[in-house]
Amino acid sequence: MKRILLLGGITEALAVARQLGPGHVYSLAGIGRVPQDLACTVRVGGYGGAEGLATYLGEAGISLLIDATHPYAAQISHNAASAARAVGIPYWALRRPAWQAQAGDDWREVEDWPGLIEALKPFRRPLFTLGREPLQHLEEIPPEQFWTLRALEACPGNARCEVIGARGPFRLDDERALFARRGIDVLVSKNSGSAATEPKLEVARERRVPVLVLKRPELPSADREFHDVQALLERICH
Repeated sequence: MKRILLLGGITEALAVARQLGPGHVYSLAGIGRVPQDLACTVRVGGYGGAEGLATYLGEAGISLLIDATHPYAAQISHNAASAARAVGIPYWALRRPAWQAQAGDDWREVEDWPGLIEALKPFRRPLFTLGREPLQHLEEIPPEQFWTLRALEACPGNARCEVIGARGPFRLDDERALFARRGIDVLVSKNSGSAATEPKLEVARERRVPVLVLKRPELPSADREFHDVQALLERICH
């Protein structure tokens, strides 16, 4: 029997993990809630880069590696691809399609943090939905700006930044209320492709608020790439 290592990170990964029986492994980096109701083994923590992951794959007898990490977790994906090649097992990937701009959207793609800061200069009340990265830059906030930062867990901000701890899925009416209450004049987002966090884009469209979109990183090619859970599960069964 093939033994699968599933690297989680997106919501869809849990749906796959729920179909894995004993002997398979669902791996999490440790951010967020750890499920307690799975038949497969749950492993939490890193591996020590590509070399450490390759060692684990060999020692654990893994014969198929499935990468269902976040589309912006590029280093993890590159490590996974390298480790799978090193031990000679297939590397599959479950990858969400990116969101696509619609009529009425004002999307402005930025390459990196310096590009984002430059693009933010005309605005005063940004809403960041990038995770925790902006926390490293709180002392750099210009005096004319006030940041609202939404992350998985609440944590301290400062006089010019409030951090909101919240997990999706987010309701459209709640997103509308947030934009109105905070006077948001620009949305900062990764292009995660998640339906759970997409309502913020609809509100930005309604309010004609620009969206600064952090460009997706390049990911390694996979032996098989899937864009929905069902297709992946069907292939696993075969």
